[in-house]
Amino acid sequence: MEFFQQNKDSWNAGAYQAWVNRFGNPTEAAIKIKEDPAGRIGNALEYMNDVTGKKIANLLGSNGNKAVALALLGADVTVVDFSSENKKYALELAKASEVQIQYVLSDVLKLPADIISNGFEIVFMEHGILHYFLDLKPLFHVVQALLLPGSRLILQDFHPVTTKLISSRGTTANIRKHKVTGDYFDFSLVEKQVSFSKFLPEDNNESIQKVRLRNWTLGEIITSVASQGLYIRVFEELPNLSSGVFDKGIPKTFTLVADKI
Repeated sequence: MEFFQQNKDSWNAGAYQAWVNRFGNPTEAAIKIKEDPAGRIGNALEYMNDVTGKKIANLLGSNGNKAVALALLGADVTVVDFSSENKKYALELAKASEVQIQYVLSDVLKLPADIISNGFEIVFMEHGILHYFLDLKPLFHVVQALLLPGSRLILQDFHPVTTKLISSRGTTANIRKHKVTGDYFDFSLVEKQVSFSKFLPEDNNESIQKVRLRNWTLGEIITSVASQGLYIRVFEELPNLSSGVFDKGIPKTFTLVADKI
């Protein structure tokens, strides 16, 4: 409970302003998303096929950027997240984009029964999600319950080689240095500044909020998905997709696709 509450409190202390600083106000951000909603989803879209009319659950959907992009592409999107500040930004973003999304303010592991029984065709989870859970099996049990038979989980997250092993210094390709300083088999919790704090002024007291995280190994992730009756179709390891220069040769993210048979 302490683990969950600390993280929830941190995500409700400055997130809205951080997203305004990062993306602009919701009206400004909507203009950019409407220019290329498919580009906002990225390579995950190829595993979704045509999303028109599909019911998609975006778990821990944060500020709604991906949910609004999917809605612009014709999907019926429900976001689940525990941050009221994320919800505020996401709903304003949807309104400015002239689409509708449902936003459920909830712990993913305590979803209302009517959401669980809603029957989704896709569960989409992306980047910086798994480390907020102390046990992955209950999470993927919820995913399995949300999905209709024949439907699909698409999970994208940071690669454990990067999160558990590599430390980096430097801000340009010429001086970017990497060292293996971590312990892949260290299962202890780590405490870090909440991820959006980099978009807040350094002298803003809210930016010092901390979250506690559990970084998972690839084996733990894959086993947890498979243990809940989800058939893994794809496990793709990816380089730094935002740069062809930075972090060359290091796996930065992964995409896992699993179907409910």
